[in-house]
Amino acid sequence: MFITFEGIDFCGKSTQIELLKKHFISENKKVEIIREPGGTAISEKIRELLLSKIHKEMFMEPEIFLFSASRAQLVREKIQPLLDEGYYVLSDRFHDSTTAYQGYGRGVDLDTVNKINYLAIDGTLPDLTFIIDIPVEVAESRKMEKEEGQLDRLEILDNEFFNRVREGYLTMEQQEERFKVIDGVLSIESISEKIINEVKRLEKKS
Repeated sequence: MFITFEGIDFCGKSTQIELLKKHFISENKKVEIIREPGGTAISEKIRELLLSKIHKEMFMEPEIFLFSASRAQLVREKIQPLLDEGYYVLSDRFHDSTTAYQGYGRGVDLDTVNKINYLAIDGTLPDLTFIIDIPVEVAESRKMEKEEGQLDRLEILDNEFFNRVREGYLTMEQQEERFKVIDGVLSIESISEKIINEVKRLEKKS
């Protein structure tokens, strides 16, 4: 099963991914966590380019192509082989991030975004996508807890940008059944319980 986690920065995705991994391990299932951008030697090099604040002059067109190049390598080198071997693959972001951030956030034409995504993912769609939803104000307060030097090139963008991204995610949720929106303001334990229940529900259908 291929499960992805989405949401604006500081929504708590990474914590929930680790908790879901522990759940699968407790059931003696093979599980692998990957992150986007990154996950392969090539993709990690691209990640450095994308997230470094020294590249503030990067335009939105090279940005979307770099994200997609990283993803295309990751899909073919790791995700598809792992799924073929029967792993549960948990991804911290996937192509929906490009739709939300570069499409709704940056304003790249959505039809163009969809075509680029289609080429990059090679038909490898998630079985289940969790959108951990938090208000931008909550994200801002969490961001304040980090030192400015720890923030990457996208995390330092303004609240107007993240409001567009959040609205994009909520719009996307209405378009495909695989999306499940989880209230990210709930306790860590409550969020984890809801995620595990959704996974179990999907497993029963399979």
